Amino acid sequence: MSADAITSAPNDRAQHLLRVLIQRYIRDGLPVGSRTLSKDSGLDLSPATIRNVMSDLEDMGLVSAPHTSAGRVPTSQGYRLFVDTLVRYRQPKGGEMEKLKTQLTDAGDDPGSLINSVSRMLSDVTSLAGVVSVPRGQHATLRQIEFLSLSDNRILVILVINDREVQNRILHVDRDYSTSELTQAANFINEHYAGTELRSVRERIVEDLERLRTSMNQAMVDIIAVAQSAIKEAPPTRSDFVVAGETNLMDFAELSDVETLRRLFEAFSKKRLILDLLDRSIHAEGVQVFIGEESGFKILDDCSVVTAPYHFDDDTIGVLGVIGPTRMAYDRVVPIVDLTARLLRSAINPHK
Repeated sequence: MSADAITSAPNDRAQHLLRVLIQRYIRDGLPVGSRTLSKDSGLDLSPATIRNVMSDLEDMGLVSAPHTSAGRVPTSQGYRLFVDTLVRYRQPKGGEMEKLKTQLTDAGDDPGSLINSVSRMLSDVTSLAGVVSVPRGQHATLRQIEFLSLSDNRILVILVINDREVQNRILHVDRDYSTSELTQAANFINEHYAGTELRSVRERIVEDLERLRTSMNQAMVDIIAVAQSAIKEAPPTRSDFVVAGETNLMDFAELSDVETLRRLFEAFSKKRLILDLLDRSIHAEGVQVFIGEESGFKILDDCSVVTAPYHFDDDTIGVLGVIGPTRMAYDRVVPIVDLTARLLRSAINPHK
């Protein structure tokens, strides 16, 4: 393939034929021949002319010709051009929108129920695998803190976060603190900051220490400052995601061989790969589409992943999306993912 072919863009006629080819291939899953394109395109072009255009598109890396067929199929680069410039997105139908809203309403206010409901909704509406990451650790809430004195000027800090998760940190301090000093400091923090997000705790401790220095003895100031450091350096809570509809992927011929399915389901079960991909969308603006090898993971070379971040107040706390074959109906799926992210934001922020 020449450098000129790679950098050149198809003209309007070629783009129209590429759009028609991709739409037909998405619908049928079969290589598209010139006669089919001639009929579907609505253009007064001979099959020979269309074959020439297809040859040009192949030189550009936008389509390929399987060895078993004279027809063409889109490449990842072809899908990318389609998604970025050629596709005509269709907003979800009224019935689909109402279904999404109803299921979210039925899930109630419990975050766990919301996450599970959203993953099922995405799977049901798109007939793909729906994934939703559990809210990120920066929105973890402090439930309780305890201090235990260790030898050699060390303190064990025990943080209870989000009701169940326990994190431990060992901090080195300048002097030994008595058990009563540590208990007094823990009581102060638990009384004033329990139930507050860790990030807010860090900010409030700094502000409160400036205000309380004149009324609090130096030992208390020092140990609360140590606690502020421990909370600041606390690792994020465990990342996780919920997936629904993995078996939908078995309905697509390109993903249905046993080895491909085994590796895909292994990726879902081990989670790290999917979490890494979702994390790449956490600070994105709007919907992101990873096509084939763009994901960076070979097991997803035949898949596309469509994601969108969701928010609490003005902060991104998670990502939702769908996983399916590159031959997915982008015109439907992208708007559905976008709408679901906005609906989830409204459910999490009911007064916004």
